[in-house]
Amino acid sequence: MDLLTRTDASDAVSDLGWRYVIGALRAQVPALSLTHAAEIAGRAVRACAGDADEHLAADLRPDRIHLTLRTRTMGGVTQRDVDLAHRVSSAVRDLGLRTEPGHRPAVQSLEIAIDALDIAAIRPFWKVVMSYVDDVGAGPDGAIVDPTGLAAPIWFQQMDRPRSQRNRIHLDISVPHDEAERRIEAALAAGGRLASAREAPAFWVLADAEGNEACVCTWQGRD
Repeated sequence: MDLLTRTDASDAVSDLGWRYVIGALRAQVPALSLTHAAEIAGRAVRACAGDADEHLAADLRPDRIHLTLRTRTMGGVTQRDVDLAHRVSSAVRDLGLRTEPGHRPAVQSLEIAIDALDIAAIRPFWKVVMSYVDDVGAGPDGAIVDPTGLAAPIWFQQMDRPRSQRNRIHLDISVPHDEAERRIEAALAAGGRLASAREAPAFWVLADAEGNEACVCTWQGRD
């Protein structure tokens, strides 16, 4: 299996209500209770059959279930994930429900970015203090992840000189490409400011009233 491009992955599942967000296909299904969410999850697992362990993750809540599809051993989305998205969406429709990107909250993925002059010097500290492991295919400067999948990944951004006037840790909030504009407008209305749109639509740099930064990111502009 080969990894799909971001564009191909997004185009293949958008009509199903799934969204490509940072290396994975994500969708939500509304639920009436935790028991109902468990029933939906069971349908999704059965739809994936023997591929469930390698591709599917499900996070249950009393009012919704979050579904994620990615090929774990390759660290990204393959055609098999697209095929499984079709099967899961079909199984959900049999319950009179649908897979959807959601809205307030939309499907999203949070990453923590740490700026560093010497990544090799600081990465081991963050790896052990967080009890994280190397991401799939990560090199010596690559991202580290929570092995349980519960906490946000951490990646390291190479700096060429100290930046004393800028925070050294910021949040990357990856959202569906069709959610980014609304999210940015809401952040600006809440007192934030647009610090940079130079790399849009890959990401926009926003800042709060005191200059602390967060990036709203999409898959676009990265291929």
